[in-house]
Amino acid sequence: MRARRARHRPSLKKLSSRERSMVLKLIFIASVSQTSLINEKDPVVIVISTTGTGEPPDTAIKFVKEINDKTLPQDYFSHLRYGLLGLGDSEYTFFCNGGKIVDRRLQELGAQRFCEMGQADDAVGLELVVEPWIANLWVALNQEFASKKEDTNHNEKSASVCTCTVSNSCIASKIEHLKIEDSEGKTNILSKSNVYSELSTRVSQPSLSQSVPPLSQSTLNVPSLPPEFLELTFQESSDQDPGPPCVSETSVFQVPVIKAVQLTTDEAIKKTLLLELDISKTTFSYQPGDAFNVICPNYASEVDELLNILGLLEKKDFFVCLKVKAGTKKRGATLPQHVPEKSTVKFILTWCLEIRAVVKKAFLRSLIEYTIDVGEKRRLQELCSKQGSSDYNSFIRDAGVCLLDLLYAFPSCKPPLSLLIEHLPKLQARPYSVASSNLFQPGKVTFIFNVTEFASHVGQLRRGVCTGWLANLVAPMLQSSTKDDGFFNPKISISSRPTNNFHLPDNPSIPFIMVGPGSGIAPFIGFLQHRQTLRENHKDWIFGETWLFFGCRHKARDYLFEDELRLFVENGTLTHLNVCFSRDTPAMVQTATPKYVQDNLRLFSEEINRILLQDKGYFYVCGDAKNMAKDVNDALVDILTAEKGVDKLDALNILATLREEKRYLQDIWA
Repeated sequence: MRARRARHRPSLKKLSSRERSMVLKLIFIASVSQTSLINEKDPVVIVISTTGTGEPPDTAIKFVKEINDKTLPQDYFSHLRYGLLGLGDSEYTFFCNGGKIVDRRLQELGAQRFCEMGQADDAVGLELVVEPWIANLWVALNQEFASKKEDTNHNEKSASVCTCTVSNSCIASKIEHLKIEDSEGKTNILSKSNVYSELSTRVSQPSLSQSVPPLSQSTLNVPSLPPEFLELTFQESSDQDPGPPCVSETSVFQVPVIKAVQLTTDEAIKKTLLLELDISKTTFSYQPGDAFNVICPNYASEVDELLNILGLLEKKDFFVCLKVKAGTKKRGATLPQHVPEKSTVKFILTWCLEIRAVVKKAFLRSLIEYTIDVGEKRRLQELCSKQGSSDYNSFIRDAGVCLLDLLYAFPSCKPPLSLLIEHLPKLQARPYSVASSNLFQPGKVTFIFNVTEFASHVGQLRRGVCTGWLANLVAPMLQSSTKDDGFFNPKISISSRPTNNFHLPDNPSIPFIMVGPGSGIAPFIGFLQHRQTLRENHKDWIFGETWLFFGCRHKARDYLFEDELRLFVENGTLTHLNVCFSRDTPAMVQTATPKYVQDNLRLFSEEINRILLQDKGYFYVCGDAKNMAKDVNDALVDILTAEKGVDKLDALNILATLREEKRYLQDIWA
């Protein structure tokens, strides 16, 4: 983004004349090359997210590849001054690694930072780092320009800003704060508003709908109002159901569920289901280790609640006609691509919008304008203010409060449907790892999942959007004792996901280690089915050893695929099976028996070191990113430290090399 003095002027009252002379032009990093920066004399600001297992997002791949050219001299970017903000999630092992990769390489090529690198963490709230980083950015830019000799022939001061994010509406919405100007020509940095509470402070503890001093008596810095940009009208429609939406980027296949099995007992803490789909009449294809999307709707009961609260029950079957408001001050305003033309109100809330999404501050700010009660209005102002950041994190972000929760807590808030379409993200398809092999069972694909259950803010028991929907869909199949009970096989819509590297080694003689506790075992069942079929079809091939580390709470309740794993061991497909049960031994009883997969890994440190470093084997991890994946990574560091006699930093470098060689692979989720 390059600044031009004359055209757009930030209107922060406290900005110096130098700051007011800076205007910025946004450039997506996909259109930037290393050659375009070779002559860049102005400071550059880079905003980049992290995707996958620590990689830069797809839009940055070309740029990263170019700057990683080993033929570039060490002083290639010695003229370049830059600032960098990384966006990441500390629940994943390689936090902000996309930003770190670019930052490290730019410095290797001689570039210098003019401000400290920011590392914003989605796990605790991006704004905690983003907002102060932006404030410091202005100071740093001010100093940067002041240090340069004034060029009398050049009346402009400019700065280039490259942004790079994954195509994810959640992350994209969070970097809206980085836009230097909003559509009204005012800055997006919080402006002071003299809003005082007229409510009593009798409550002793804050909650979603109530605050206590000092916040309830504070002057608030409230964000500027996001400009509305959609004009909505209703048109009476027929009762025709449009059906599930199409996914534009890939082909969508509607396939029948031909098998449903509950893998856990009713006493298990988590219910795990297995579904088998018939893909024989489609062109859908996959490899073991792939994942695919399931296109799911929002819960019908929650959609009906929203319709009722918003006064739209009588219009639920009306067509919605959208157009961009004439004269809107929102830059680049366009119609949302995820809302098809001729969609009904109910269809939009069911298939298009993520109504369970955590309410963002910008949405809160807009909801204030549609709230009548003075006390409720004040509390919403607090929650979206700078002073109320702690309350926002505690009562909205950490609590997972969605729009429906908010409307229950603030009953005088009645937003129009157009505001929901503007602020709620697209309802995303849910990805699931394949738990089968196309060689082992042609024309079929299997996947497993835990039926997620949790209490909502108002105490209602909720299930996961997709897992709960799937569980309800196949409930008759689970209750059926025979295949011919007269029920119709339900169909679901699926689509392929982009290819990944979580695949078996091309050479079957290479050994590999699999770590998959709980439902993380899914892709490894596909691996082993595939390996078994190859062994049966190619008796003359040499096959490397295979290790599986599996863990669950109770052997009798949630030992997934116990019979299948035993057969894999008996026929030689799986050479080493190591299982642990974390809850079978009471917590107060001291025992040497390993409780978790990382404990079992440490018991086989010599073998793991040999497989990874001597035999050039592969190491796969699938499952929870928040705890398990980190603990497994720590165990590997300990193993390498002990077996190689190196320090922790050297062990981490060895793991980094394994990742670069695509021999340390993760399929993890938060």
